[in-house]
Amino acid sequence: MTTVARPVIRYHRGGIKKEELIRIYRAILKPRLIEEKMLSQLRLGRISKWFSSFGQEAVSVGSTLALHEDEFILPMHRNLGVFTARNLPLRQLFAQFQGKEEGFTRGRDRSFHFGTKAHHLVGMISHLGPQLGIADGIALASLLDRSGKATLVFSGDGGASEGDFHEALNVATVWDLPVIFAIENNAWGLSTPSREQFRCQRFIDKAIGYGMPQEDAIQVDGNNILEVYHKVREMAESIRQRPRPVMIEFMTFRMRGHEEASGTKYYPAGLIDEWTEKDPVDNYERWLLQEYVLREPEILVIREEIKSEINEALKEAFALPDISPDTSRELADLYKPFDAPAIAPAGASAPMRMIDAIQDGLRESMRRHPKLVLMGQDIAEYGGVFKVTEGFLDEFGKDRVRNTPLCESAIIGAGLGLSISGYKAMVEMQFADFVTCGFNQIVNNLAKLHYRWAEHADVVVRMPTGAGVAAGPFHSQSNEAWFFHTPGLKIAYPAFPDDAKGLLCQAFEDPNPVLFFEHKALYRSIEGDVPAGHYTLPFGVARVLRSGEHFTLVTYGLGVHWALQYLDEHPEHRADLIDLRTLSPLDMDTIYISARKTGRVLVLHEDCLTGGIGGEIAARITEHCFSSLDAPVMRCASMDTPVPFNARLEINFLAQSRLADTVSRLLGF
Repeated sequence: MTTVARPVIRYHRGGIKKEELIRIYRAILKPRLIEEKMLSQLRLGRISKWFSSFGQEAVSVGSTLALHEDEFILPMHRNLGVFTARNLPLRQLFAQFQGKEEGFTRGRDRSFHFGTKAHHLVGMISHLGPQLGIADGIALASLLDRSGKATLVFSGDGGASEGDFHEALNVATVWDLPVIFAIENNAWGLSTPSREQFRCQRFIDKAIGYGMPQEDAIQVDGNNILEVYHKVREMAESIRQRPRPVMIEFMTFRMRGHEEASGTKYYPAGLIDEWTEKDPVDNYERWLLQEYVLREPEILVIREEIKSEINEALKEAFALPDISPDTSRELADLYKPFDAPAIAPAGASAPMRMIDAIQDGLRESMRRHPKLVLMGQDIAEYGGVFKVTEGFLDEFGKDRVRNTPLCESAIIGAGLGLSISGYKAMVEMQFADFVTCGFNQIVNNLAKLHYRWAEHADVVVRMPTGAGVAAGPFHSQSNEAWFFHTPGLKIAYPAFPDDAKGLLCQAFEDPNPVLFFEHKALYRSIEGDVPAGHYTLPFGVARVLRSGEHFTLVTYGLGVHWALQYLDEHPEHRADLIDLRTLSPLDMDTIYISARKTGRVLVLHEDCLTGGIGGEIAARITEHCFSSLDAPVMRCASMDTPVPFNARLEINFLAQSRLADTVSRLLGF
């Protein structure tokens, strides 16, 4: 008779039936056997990279099995067990690892950088921290729906050093969001030990700073599958009944390198041996044998069944053909397709300032879309610093008009979480300059989401922008070019009140991420007739404001009004004046038609010259209209300096001060 080695981990059954104990065993064994297979495939060069979960399986599997299947989990690199415990088809999972068409990202992203709403999973991006804010948004949707769902989001002890961790926990506690922040403390961030990541004695000591009571910040043996299972199930049920965030610190260890190429030479001698004794799979198996839940022949059968499933799925995945690139499909998949014909104005027009038209468009959209949630600093009782949302709290309530802490990254992430949960979100930047604090969420999450795994980001970010108001370098920047360069974003930049309302209403019809720029200097300085009621203007359609044969003037935003003033003061210069209205998509056809007609083109914008959008427009005109041009395409832009505070310096900085001279050079060529 074989003597079974005793487990070094103490397990407490806690009333779990035999069948469930065996189900847990199958669930923790599967990622281990997949891992062993993947490491062999890596050595054979059949997969390109692998992030090992060897030794941490109990955290992933126990947490996943403890939640309801319709509750969202946001996993990380070392959470293979989350995906397998949610029963993702192994063939599709292996196709993902190999970059095949049948993978979840169709070859566009790697390993676990994907989500699947069918399995209530939202995968990570390489920047680690941003998904914490997304979890807040998913949990907020649960609160708004009153669905009583918990959300669990993983972070490593290293990744939790990022600012996103602070922002997400702060928002979650302020809003009482039902989120489990699951921290896998394996004591190392790649080669950096925890003592160089934080100085508190235990990771959960951080929780008190966010207002979490001691009983909501707990430390668990992350190698004990039953302890993980019991504790996550207990905390999930608690926050379903009384919504609030909790933190669970799982003490565990990464037996292999951060990824296979990095190795483990930085570990002190003996450390791996120490943790090998605490192996979560081996110890649980020993305990099941010791408790006579399973016998060795039964374990062999289970292992062979899982290995057979893995081998068959891997064989099928390898047999799948390599991807044949299709350029048109690649471009089409940047955005979620949607069929929303333009809604023509039906109401009578009345004069409105730009600020009033934006407010009216926002109000109409809130009435039209009951699941549209507004978020931003001081937007509720105060009505926002520019008073765009004044009175909204009374009409739409606190759930839908939400003041936020000063944490742009978490709030943009929360907007994405709301979108994943079927909501629409608007995030107001108090000033467009402050979007730098949420830049990563926009360019790496919102912009790439649909292209990566066919999930859309139904988020509008409103951006009060521009100079001319003597506000200095940090409240006056024109930063639209930062985002113009990023595929997957749409950008609107109206110059007139009626356009502002129609384009804003269209932004909320569009399920894709939209950056909506509003020039502060135009808020209360211009007025125009604006139709009542809800109407939309399509993106990608420029507006020809003046017609002339001498030259073409292409611009947007405040530049439109500079151009109008110049043409009014110089009636001898007859020009086609094109207001772009949206920058992405860009209406190049209208520009080309005009350029071929006039033969001379000037591109004007408030942004700095170098790297500005004008450079791209000029290059395209030269490429497509060269034979029709009588002069080089010229640009008129602001200086390549920060925006100065002093009014006279600001006037000198702005492109308007150089417009007349640039036109003269263009016409004199």
